[in-house]
Amino acid sequence: MFKHKKFLIALSIIPQIILLKILAHYPTFVEHVYSHGIYIWISKAMRYAFGWLPFSVGDVLYTFLGIYILSWLYLNKKRIIKDTKHWFLDVLSALSVGYFAFHILWALNYYRLPLHKSLGIEHEYTTTELVDLTKQLISKTNLLQLQLAKIDTIKVVMPYSKTEILKMIPDGYGALSKEFPYLEYQPRSIKRSLYSIPLTYMGFSGYLNPFTNEAQIDGLIPSYKFPTTGSHEVAHQLGYAAENEANFIGSMAAMHHPDVYFNYSGHAFALRHCLGELYKRDLTLYEVLLPQLHKGILKNYQEARDFWDSYENPLEPIFKITYDGFLKTNNQSGGMDSYSYVVALLVNYHKDHPIR
Repeated sequence: MFKHKKFLIALSIIPQIILLKILAHYPTFVEHVYSHGIYIWISKAMRYAFGWLPFSVGDVLYTFLGIYILSWLYLNKKRIIKDTKHWFLDVLSALSVGYFAFHILWALNYYRLPLHKSLGIEHEYTTTELVDLTKQLISKTNLLQLQLAKIDTIKVVMPYSKTEILKMIPDGYGALSKEFPYLEYQPRSIKRSLYSIPLTYMGFSGYLNPFTNEAQIDGLIPSYKFPTTGSHEVAHQLGYAAENEANFIGSMAAMHHPDVYFNYSGHAFALRHCLGELYKRDLTLYEVLLPQLHKGILKNYQEARDFWDSYENPLEPIFKITYDGFLKTNNQSGGMDSYSYVVALLVNYHKDHPIR
């Protein structure tokens, strides 16, 4: 009887995959029933359960899981030859359970409506509109940089500890939720990852643990990146699984934050995306606008580049390619190439909300 149940559990991964293929054609259903229904209760329950703890429960669980998997493989290594069928049945049943938990706890959000549809805005834009927003962002980011650094050639330095920044992140969502009530964020569950060093070598600045709903931030990244990175992971917590949508929401949360240092981080983040897209669309216009940035902003950009360059290694591209493939498998056709859509959201939102 036990082996029969295990066989059924193992095979259940097939109807799960088929169901996901079907759900991909019904994003409105997923949006209303799961993302704005079931998931909200799951997410809040896990944040209440784990958010108050000062360490990453998810990272601890991953540690024990890794130890268990290695020990199981070692103890069962002879079964691969002697009892191949049941060895694969054990592995497949475990994968099936994990696959189900991953999707029901968070990943069904990959199949919800695209953000531009739920916001009711366009997702196409002209180069002229892009240039207009880029000019607005340059003006605002220059203003904030000068206000904070006092001299336009000096980079902005965060006056807060990284722990303080993580505690401040929800305030941005408090302000943003006045316009978008479904972005209300409480309780808080944002933590520095215990695996910050491996994350850095992999080229990632953070991740959301789908099994504990903890926002994990790479504790090594430059402080000025903490507001947008933390806000990005909170967007994932709120059910926005797509990287490009989380980038847009995260930048908006920082830009709406009551603290001016967060505002700078958010505007500089949005500006970098716009400049990157302008570089691809019209190199001449890019070269005209880039010198208008204060040198202090460019030094902050360089600070981030220098950080990642210092951890560059041969394995990083493999991790990036693997994650890109994972995203494409999970209904994200653009993978990690998210600049264009992020900029589309920024441009079309700010048509009605000019940056001042």
